[in-house]
Amino acid sequence: MIAPGFEKRLRALSPRQSLAFMAALSERLMPNYRLYAEIGEAGDAHGVASLLALVWESLGVRDARIDFERQGEKLVACEPPEEDDSFGARLARDMTLALSACVDVLSGPAVEAGVDVSRLSIGGVERFIEMSAGDAIHDDAEREALIEEHELMSDERAFQLAVLEHVEIQTLDREGLRVLRVLGKNEGVSNLGLTAE
Repeated sequence: MIAPGFEKRLRALSPRQSLAFMAALSERLMPNYRLYAEIGEAGDAHGVASLLALVWESLGVRDARIDFERQGEKLVACEPPEEDDSFGARLARDMTLALSACVDVLSGPAVEAGVDVSRLSIGGVERFIEMSAGDAIHDDAEREALIEEHELMSDERAFQLAVLEHVEIQTLDREGLRVLRVLGKNEGVSNLGLTAE
């Protein structure tokens, strides 16, 4: 859990605020996808980045004419192959699922989309911590304690809280969105502390 009442606050956001929250989290997931595309020589980092840019454009330009149904089809082509069950593929899938949730919000009401993307990002951090710990985990209590106390999880909670507070308080005008996008880019470091640079 990020903080008490966090998901309730997410559900209370307007569709535009929710989309801005998800776009910022997606921005932070992007380095994971880029790494997968570079190392695994699969996926389409340019295609995913272009779709994310269109999501930001739709937030900044009220009457932006973007065919998100068509963009959704393009996104499917960027997903890792089903048979690829590598850790990198799972992280890349998280990115495409987050973008898919953004497209859903742009297509119509999707109250749970912000919560879904929040949980998706947290889930990736949990899996990474578990994988890094390897055989050091002996039971569920140890696993939960390790995840709760881990620096990456503390960072994830602080990041999501900062993004939520920004979309709740700030006007999402051109400058507010620019600041939010910079926050989401997180200097090129993903939710797992990875960078594609």
